[in-house]
Amino acid sequence: MTDHSIPGTSPLRGWRKSSYSGPNSDSCVEILDGHPTGVPVRDSKTPQGPTLLIPAGPWSSFITSLKNRDAPTP
Repeated sequence: MTDHSIPGTSPLRGWRKSSYSGPNSDSCVEILDGHPTGVPVRDSKTPQGPTLLIPAGPWSSFITSLKNRDAPTP
């Protein structure tokens, strides 16, 4: 099984909170744009904790499916 976690990402700059997370929400994820090998995702409550690295292709499919789910049905 491939390990898709990356260590030591807390000092990296540019993390942003999910637009689905409210300003006072306890369930937030953050992503880091511009990583060379995929999209790092972490729990905003524990930025020094583990980070999941999702390859660009599956991440794009995931985002597309979310957008399609939220789109109004004609």
